[in-house]
Amino acid sequence: MNDKKLYVGNLPYSIDKDGLLELFASYGDIVDAVVITDKFTKRSKGFGFVEFAKGEDAQKALALNEKEVDGRKIVVNVARPPKER
Repeated sequence: MNDKKLYVGNLPYSIDKDGLLELFASYGDIVDAVVITDKFTKRSKGFGFVEFAKGEDAQKALALNEKEVDGRKIVVNVARPPKER
């Protein structure tokens, strides 16, 4: 399991990759950040992932869980591998 990767849910639709990076930057070095978008409309689906260089930085960033961003309480959890369909 990757303890460096976080799932970020209930994101405001206004947040893009740069906004996600900005939100988590103070917690440590970020390897990757992605906001999941609809492949047809290109609109944010309201969730994304942030991967840190170090697991302990990701653990610290869990403090952002339920932080209010643009009027929405975001959800931050350790990312789980996708379930097989």
